[in-house]
Amino acid sequence: MAHPFHAHGAQFQILDRDGNPPPPNEQGWKDTVLVYPGEKVRAIATFERRGLFMYHCHILEHEEAGMMGQFNVKD
Repeated sequence: MAHPFHAHGAQFQILDRDGNPPPPNEQGWKDTVLVYPGEKVRAIATFERRGLFMYHCHILEHEEAGMMGQFNVKD
C-alpha cells in the first residue's frame, strides 16, 4: 500500500525516487508525496520558521499506529 507522506509547515521538492529523477508532474513544490512500498524518495525542504514540525502518513489508521514524527528545525 502506498503512503501519502505529509509534512506540516514545510514545502519540499522531490529530488529522486529510487535514484531516478521525478516526472514533470512531481517537479514543483509539494507538502505531500505518495511513497510506494519499498521505495526511497529523497527531497529537499524549506520550513516556515525554526521549531518542531509534524510529519505523518495521511491514512488515519497508519498515523494512529505510529506512522508520524517530528522534524526539529534549528539554525
